[in-house]
Amino acid sequence: MTNLLETIQSGRQSKPPRVLLYGVEGIGKSTFGSEAPKPIFIQTEDGLDEINCDRFPLATTFDEVVAALKTLVNETHDYESVVIDSLDWLERLVWDKLCQQYGVESIEKVDGGYARGYMHALSLWREVLDLLGALRSRGMVIVLIAHSKVERFEDPESSPYDRYSPRLHKHAAALVKEWTDAVLFATRKLRTQTEDGGFNRKRTIAHAIGKEGGERVIRAYGSPTCVAKNRYGITEELPLSWSSFVGAMTTS
Repeated sequence: MTNLLETIQSGRQSKPPRVLLYGVEGIGKSTFGSEAPKPIFIQTEDGLDEINCDRFPLATTFDEVVAALKTLVNETHDYESVVIDSLDWLERLVWDKLCQQYGVESIEKVDGGYARGYMHALSLWREVLDLLGALRSRGMVIVLIAHSKVERFEDPESSPYDRYSPRLHKHAAALVKEWTDAVLFATRKLRTQTEDGGFNRKRTIAHAIGKEGGERVIRAYGSPTCVAKNRYGITEELPLSWSSFVGAMTTS
């Protein structure tokens, strides 16, 4: 019988990062993914025409996404990163797959309803994450891209407030966030200023800081304004670029 004490591992073990980057449209999320080492894109939405990158044909079904991942797992290639662009469009393919399996028109009606469809969707999400895990074991970096949404957060220690989060159903979002090493929020640097709106009212105006509508940055730590995390000890705001993230990751 194997002595379990002989299997104990110690010390830090460097592995390729698993990154979820989310933000508003046009902020530069796909460009961030294209800056990862030798990337190959699995595109579930059309929008990479202006980016110089290798990519599989646009996936219109969940099975096509799985086929692309299995190809990378089973075939010989020199790609070092895989980028899924985007997760919220992949979620639509997950729901379409379940609707076809159960012969219904809406995820809300899968398996009789009562939110069972969202729970069944987790098995398909785990299939994707397992394949991504196999690629990571082969030394590939994982970059997952998603759009953002504003959600109401019921904080038990304070009054409810709005914050940015990935545009995914809460069950899928929780699973993916737990699996990744870093959840990064891409945004622009802004400052707010209160002005007189007339009739004894005040209005708050947002002004961009920097050029081209505001300096583009990523936040790797959670705050009342956004969902974010990282396992690398990054506590500062970073420029929106892969090199900035990796530099902060390796020095933390």
